[in-house]
Amino acid sequence: MKKDDISHIQKNGFREYDARWLYPNDINLKGIEQLGKGLGTQIVKKTNKINPRVVVGHDYRSYSEEVKTALKKGLISTGCNIEDIGLSLTPTVYFAQFKLNSDAIAMVTASHNENGWTGVKMGIERGLTHAPEEMNELKEITLNKKFLSGKGSDKDIKDFQKIYSKDLIEKNKLNKKIKAVVACGNGTAGIFAPEALRGIGCEVIELDCKLDFTFPKYNPNPEDLKMLNAISKCVKENKADIGFGFDGDGDRLGVIDDSGKEIYSDKIGLLLARNLSKEHQNQIFVVDVKSTGLFKKDSILSKNNCKTIYWKTGHSHIKRKVKEIKALAGFEKSGHFFFNKPNGFGYDDGINSAIQVCHLLDNENKKISEILKELPTTYQTPTMAPFCKDEEKYKVVESLVEKVKKLKNDNIKIDGQNIIDILTVNGVRFSLEDGSWGLIRASSNKPSLVVVVESSSSDNGKMKIFEFIDNLLKSTGKVGKYDQKI
Repeated sequence: MKKDDISHIQKNGFREYDARWLYPNDINLKGIEQLGKGLGTQIVKKTNKINPRVVVGHDYRSYSEEVKTALKKGLISTGCNIEDIGLSLTPTVYFAQFKLNSDAIAMVTASHNENGWTGVKMGIERGLTHAPEEMNELKEITLNKKFLSGKGSDKDIKDFQKIYSKDLIEKNKLNKKIKAVVACGNGTAGIFAPEALRGIGCEVIELDCKLDFTFPKYNPNPEDLKMLNAISKCVKENKADIGFGFDGDGDRLGVIDDSGKEIYSDKIGLLLARNLSKEHQNQIFVVDVKSTGLFKKDSILSKNNCKTIYWKTGHSHIKRKVKEIKALAGFEKSGHFFFNKPNGFGYDDGINSAIQVCHLLDNENKKISEILKELPTTYQTPTMAPFCKDEEKYKVVESLVEKVKKLKNDNIKIDGQNIIDILTVNGVRFSLEDGSWGLIRASSNKPSLVVVVESSSSDNGKMKIFEFIDNLLKSTGKVGKYDQKI
């Protein structure tokens, strides 16, 4: 029997709320087919249908279509009826579940991960992706080959992308012209984002929107400094009102202001929450633990009787919490934004997020840089990811939670301040007397930890908190090189 005929799946590819592997080293096509059988079995059991309808799409990578074909083969063997919408953004697949009234979704994408990665974002309950419990169940079914047998079908849905774009455009026409740089890193968003933003009334300057699965200039990731710097340069050269950056599967957004300065996504989230709260009072917003502390003490949110809940990082966690508590919107520092009705369906959509920023500008007779200045100044780091093995990262974080708790009890000072609060809903987030904070958590989708720092006082304060965290990490002996470092 040839090697390619034998199923191969690295078990660590089953992440907290999606699945990702280096292809074909950590998973081969037979392994993908096995995953499809596992997912199909799970969908049939959860829906209690013999032939549940599953929307499937794929991103623009050289191998994504062949991965999708193998996944579909597995799904069909369990009785699933496939509705394939072809080359898609992840939010296009989410939208299709609502529009086509299907039972589940499976999107073949490695999201913002580098070339060489593949994966699947999947969901059954409308507007949601798998929770950790569902991922554990899928892992157990797949690896133990506890498959159902059935006879499904495969149907192509033509031109669904136009239906998705039309829905966004028709509901979101602008009153004034906004000049926007739209950067897609040569990823899939390049065939969606410029069209949608032009459709609502923007003057669009395209940057790296031509599809190219080699990603020749930079990885399509709106947290990547190379991408942000490219957008910044283009905004300044073209005197644009704003710059938008989209990740590889279009569910995240990065923003550059009219002066060429990056606006961290949590602060964009706060500006959007402020704007929404004026029309929708007495609402709840959900933000992840990596987000700025300014939400808690914002005067406009307080005036409009809106409150903010900090929750677990990860698009699946925030989506689920937004739905559970009927929040108006949710925001992640990574650029996943979630808008419930009337502004969305609850899932993360980078293009809809950009549109909501355009509405903010439409409502204000100010530049985005001027609107940003209305917020108190804080000093933030980008999201930093030091290497830590998948099989060790959660235990490392558990040990660090205990260390930070002890340091608080011992009144150890950081930047001359005591730790006054510790949040452990997702890793450990410690807050200081002036509202400054630091976060350490395990990455949900890569062998790394996640580190974020925000100082309320100064860049020097930010560095002091980071140095404290860096020394904590070094003390474990299990944390390696950062992907980027201040």
